Amino acid sequence: MASTRATKSGFAAEAQMKINSKYNDQHAHEVLDWIATVTGDSIDTSGDMDSLHETLKDGTILCKLVNQFQAGVVKKVNTSTMAFKCMENINNFLKAVTDFGVPTQEQFQTVDLWERQNLTSVVICLQSLGRKASNYGLPGIGPKESTKNIRNFTDEQLKASEGVISLQYGSNKGATQSGINFGNTRHM
Repeated sequence: MASTRATKSGFAAEAQMKINSKYNDQHAHEVLDWIATVTGDSIDTSGDMDSLHETLKDGTILCKLVNQFQAGVVKKVNTSTMAFKCMENINNFLKAVTDFGVPTQEQFQTVDLWERQNLTSVVICLQSLGRKASNYGLPGIGPKESTKNIRNFTDEQLKASEGVISLQYGSNKGATQSGINFGNTRHM
């Protein structure tokens, strides 16, 4: 577990401090509040790193959250506190999130949450999932995602552009470099 590891030092400590400096308590509070609303659980929504980690660490709330999106998407939620069972819950959550359309660059790795390595990425993943919530009839967080706006053009409209010469092809108007002669001419 993370509590039995030695404290980081040197470059590792600097890198961890840089990662931790990006953490935003307000965003974490919004995400935890949203999770409490969707799941109906009473959880600590203070938003500090400790409360976020302790609330989500075992993965049961995350599995319950994605099961609100689609019933039975996580078939078995492990209630054991053994490390690998908790990490399996987190991994099942990540598989479900991928199916719901959260991009992989907005997801986190299991160890980011379990070992508290990068809680900022956990918050980003949950915010991205929160934007998808309105597509499943649940209250969402953050800006509403855009929808398709398909346009159909007639053949006449498409052919109208063929008579226009783009400026990318150049122009014979305007200033040219003809007649420019700087300095002395080249003598052979």
